[in-house]
Order: sequence, then C-alpha cells, then structure tokens
Amino acid sequence: MSIIRRGNVFDPFSIDLWDPFDGFPFSSSLSFSRSGLSGETSAFAGARFDWKETQDAHVFKADLPGLKKEEVKVEVEEGSVLKISGERKREKEEKTDTWHRVERSSGSFLRRFRLPENTRPDGVKAAMENGVLTVTVPKEEVKKSVVKSIEISG
Repeated sequence: MSIIRRGNVFDPFSIDLWDPFDGFPFSSSLSFSRSGLSGETSAFAGARFDWKETQDAHVFKADLPGLKKEEVKVEVEEGSVLKISGERKREKEEKTDTWHRVERSSGSFLRRFRLPENTRPDGVKAAMENGVLTVTVPKEEVKKSVVKSIEISG
C-alpha cells in the first residue's frame, strides 16, 4: 500500500491519496504513474465530470479552463470504455521572473467511464466551447416490439 503524491507546495488543493490496491496485479484507478501520466500533477488531475442521460444520449461535461481542444483526447477503448485525457503544461519560467504566487494548476488528467450497453460508441461526438468539454455518446435506437397475433390452427 502506498500514498500517491499528487501535488506540490504551491497548490493548496492538491492532496495525497492512499492507494489500497498498490501491489495488486491489476492497475488501480489512483495510480497515475502506471497509466503513463507521471510527473507534475495537481488539482487538475482530478478533473471532475458531469454525466447525464437524456432520452437520446449519454452526455459528459467537464470544465477545462485554459485548455485548447488540441490538448484534450477523447477515445473509446475496447468498444465500451470512454477515455478522456489531457494536459495543461506549466508556463515557462524565465530566470529574471520572480513568482509571488502560483495558484493555477497544471498537469495531466485521465478519466475512464464504462459505457452502458444501450450506447453506440461509434457515434461519439466531442466539442469544446469556452473551456467546457462536452462529449455526447448516442444511445441505440430502442426497437419497439411489434405484437403479432398468431392464429391457432386445429
């Protein structure tokens, strides 16, 4: 078991997380280093998503201020797992700059959502507007059962 360090002294919102599954043969949802997202992470690593289901689709939304659409990746893994990842790079430091406060977070995030069976992963659409990512996963059309009367012979 281990503690995953996600922050630095400049980020008051960063937290240490205990990973109870550390050392098990499967990957943990808390273990960023095993998923290829090592390095500086902070509060941004815990990007929060809203997920709502409408009549026609599952809609995922996240506030990602300051990110461009080129810095975010939306993928479907194994046909049923929606994977959303991205990275906000830290600003370059000039030797002549004096920093008084660093509150904006930087780092990587990765979220995975297992899609319900009533979705069409091949129809996923994503849009980024004013720092809000919206991912829409359409539902399969529900086939209405037609009742057919069967004539009884005999």
